[in-house]
Amino acid sequence: MEKTKGMDKYLEAIYVLHSEGQTVVGSKLAEYLGVTRPTVTQTVQRLVSVGFVKHSDSREISLTKLGAERAETIIRRHRLIERWLTDVLELDWAEAHEEASRLEHAISDRVESRLAKILGFPTTCPHGNVIPGSGVPIAKAIPLSEMSIPSTVTVNRIFEHAEEDAETLRFFETNGFVPNAKIFLLSSTPATGEILAQIRDSKITIPFEIAKRILVTMVDQKIR
Repeated sequence: MEKTKGMDKYLEAIYVLHSEGQTVVGSKLAEYLGVTRPTVTQTVQRLVSVGFVKHSDSREISLTKLGAERAETIIRRHRLIERWLTDVLELDWAEAHEEASRLEHAISDRVESRLAKILGFPTTCPHGNVIPGSGVPIAKAIPLSEMSIPSTVTVNRIFEHAEEDAETLRFFETNGFVPNAKIFLLSSTPATGEILAQIRDSKITIPFEIAKRILVTMVDQKIR
């Protein structure tokens, strides 16, 4: 089971990176998963051998149809469970992500179907990421760190990679960086790597590294 879970993490990572428009190569996968390049090479070779992954001539890593189906199943269950844990059991984002990572491998097709129905067939997880199979396209969004300043933006979703850091998830939820929240970008200080923003009625300093994980869309209104 643990070996299967490990392989599933790679399938999920490849799926997420591709869904965000990124080219997946060994170094990118190693960075995303926080593992060494040799570990990535070995695991990807196993995934190729079982028909989940393929390499292009340029060494780009992509999912086969079988691999994509497996990745979508795991991600769909994970995001549905997160919805249930936050909406019904009222766990915070960090707790819900941790518990969903444990439960995603344990539920059956029947339980998944019932869970989706009871929740009203949600289309996204609590962080705004689309649930595979919901029929909703992934909206084009830009990291907050790349937006012009001053400007007004709306939170679209939290980049999946950020979910692996419990403190980052708590920072987002506690400070109101939730889907559809409006953020006023006031100023930036490249020397310290920070952005000053206003959300709700509070001003908050956002480190660039955190801002990279918040995907937003521009609101036409400019701050004067």
